[in-house]
Amino acid sequence: MAETLSLDSVSVLLVWTAIAVYALAFIAYTVDLSRRGVQAADAQDAARERELVGVGAAVADGASARDDVAVMKSQQAAAEAALEAPVGKRQRLLWARIGTSLTVLAFLFHLGGALTRGIAAGRVPWSNMYEFALTGTLLIVAVYLVVLFRYDLRFLGALITGMVVLLLGASTLAFYVQITPLADPLKSIWLVIHVFVASLATALFALAFGLSVLQLMQARRERRVAAAEAGAAKQGARFLRTLPGSDALESLAYRFAIIGFIFWTFTLIAGSIWANDAWGRYWGFDTKEVWTFVIWVLYAGYIHARATRGWRGSRSAWLSIIGFSAVMFNFTIVNMFFKGLHVYSGLS
Repeated sequence: MAETLSLDSVSVLLVWTAIAVYALAFIAYTVDLSRRGVQAADAQDAARERELVGVGAAVADGASARDDVAVMKSQQAAAEAALEAPVGKRQRLLWARIGTSLTVLAFLFHLGGALTRGIAAGRVPWSNMYEFALTGTLLIVAVYLVVLFRYDLRFLGALITGMVVLLLGASTLAFYVQITPLADPLKSIWLVIHVFVASLATALFALAFGLSVLQLMQARRERRVAAAEAGAAKQGARFLRTLPGSDALESLAYRFAIIGFIFWTFTLIAGSIWANDAWGRYWGFDTKEVWTFVIWVLYAGYIHARATRGWRGSRSAWLSIIGFSAVMFNFTIVNMFFKGLHVYSGLS
């Protein structure tokens, strides 16, 4: 017994170490965004100066507005080209590389924490809210790191690591419980399949959510600059000038949401099969079942509306954000405050 408790203590130590390193990665990624913003502003100022050489004061404002739009389009074109650049040919952004290296290191500590928790429990570590959070956030980081081999999403690193620090830190403080034996309905191979696939879908939805948030910010900036409003180019976060355009961000979010939706569909089907094995019925309108279906409907509506009814731009982004908010509601509020067969919060 002492050995089990000791191993669980090692797990908690590894988790808190991971949280600390994720926080450092968040700082590094934030510095990277700040430096990108400064460099973009310097480049824009230099371009404006070149544009205004030999131009009279009477047309200076008009030239400045034209220059802002031209520079914005040039920067976005470069950002979109860099989005799919091979790893070896990407910009050598020092702070982004530090952030990614720290994220990998934190992920290894995080993985060690999950593995030692599982070994101490003698089962997969996802039978209560703390363990769900431990595994779910691990997969969010894992998916992010894997996607980096295909897309240069380091500009999303601050949001991902910040989200993981908040979710994992809050869960460790609020949801941690001692290891307990599995409830009888959880003693099934479907625990491994169903929960893992649901966590993987959640990780993909998290990436789509992050991209949708940036899409809204970028779209707002694009509207202001395109309208050539007074001071438009100086409004909003400067790092947005170095990001792909809102259309490119939306397209990428849509791809991740589709893949996540496929996994969530399997989650719904697997859950029904498991429910039949455990309780003798496929569907019983349990709170967790209903919310899992609500999430499925939200993402199905998002995919259908964007594909067939032209719901693009801000409406598309908000549907993605609402869908992920429903996922978080299902994990937190439903588990904590609703009673049902599926609620295994582990909290007293």
